[in-house]
Amino acid sequence: MTTNPMLSGDRFRLGTFSSNCSSGMTPTKIAERWDNSWDNNLTLAKMLDEAGIDFMLPIARWIGYGGETDFHGNVLETMTWAAGLLAATKNIAVFATIHTAANHPAVVAKQIATIDQIGHGRAGLNIVAGWNKPEYEALGLTLPDDHETRYAYAQEWFDLVRKLWSSKEHFDWNGTYFKAKQIKGDPAPIRGSVPIINAAGSPQGRNFATDNADFLFTPAIDLSRSVSEIADLKAQAKTKGRKIDVLTFSHVICRPSRDEAEAFLHHTAVANTDTAAVDNLVNLQFAHAQSFPHDLLAQIKHLFAMGHGGFPLVGTPDDVAEGILKLHATGFAGTTLSFVDYVKEFPYFRDNVLPKLQEAGIR
Repeated sequence: MTTNPMLSGDRFRLGTFSSNCSSGMTPTKIAERWDNSWDNNLTLAKMLDEAGIDFMLPIARWIGYGGETDFHGNVLETMTWAAGLLAATKNIAVFATIHTAANHPAVVAKQIATIDQIGHGRAGLNIVAGWNKPEYEALGLTLPDDHETRYAYAQEWFDLVRKLWSSKEHFDWNGTYFKAKQIKGDPAPIRGSVPIINAAGSPQGRNFATDNADFLFTPAIDLSRSVSEIADLKAQAKTKGRKIDVLTFSHVICRPSRDEAEAFLHHTAVANTDTAAVDNLVNLQFAHAQSFPHDLLAQIKHLFAMGHGGFPLVGTPDDVAEGILKLHATGFAGTTLSFVDYVKEFPYFRDNVLPKLQEAGIR
């Protein structure tokens, strides 16, 4: 059994986000935007694995956000993506991102257990309770208007997954949302479970996350807010006899000079932003989700054009390292990284930023 880097050590964890999606995290029209082909993802995964990056996290999407590029219109399905990457790597953790409403828990329980064997214990599960109404409609599903129903469904969904992983006997399940007769879940994941991520902004979502997740995933828009937010989440989990860590996501534009970094930011997120896609993305987030603070809409819109709302890490290697150290000091346990072109840009980050984080003692 291989060590799962999400479960070991106290270093600040680094991962990548959304490399399975067209354009990654950047709704830009430039020709050099991310091509999410399997070959590019495989190249990236091997590169990250060799560099000691901790995890890869995908986004599960079923329709894109429109605009000229149809941002996220081309998406590799996350369970099969994770299976392939786990087979091709040695150390990195790879998550599958799963919508509870679109995937039966008995199927997911067996899929996760299978990919955990493929990766010798390096699989992870990112649970999505649902927020994107047009996506639900595309699948012929109805998104409940209230968060209580979404998370009650997600809770029963995950309760059944865990029962399948832990039960030594066949059992019946007679719940509100799921019925099963004489079911049994062999095999279980290698450790009996896998690391669980959940992104949550609403009170109901955060209650679900502190009940069930190992890592809560949330934006870092205002670090002064994040300090108390993280402390509150950890305290909430502690009252339940649980421990939770908080992850965020960042977008990296790292260049030898600040001028070069700022010029590329302007090129991607100002001069060539896919405005219609950004508008659709922001409007959907604010209509159906509570992941982002609503009083920071103007600031957030620029961040969405840059990197889907991620924390900006823009500048020289020193600037980028300083930004990551700020996230660490704020209390985050780690961050994902996105790049306009992951394969092209990660090596410069690897060679020039990672050593600074090691010198600072957080890696």
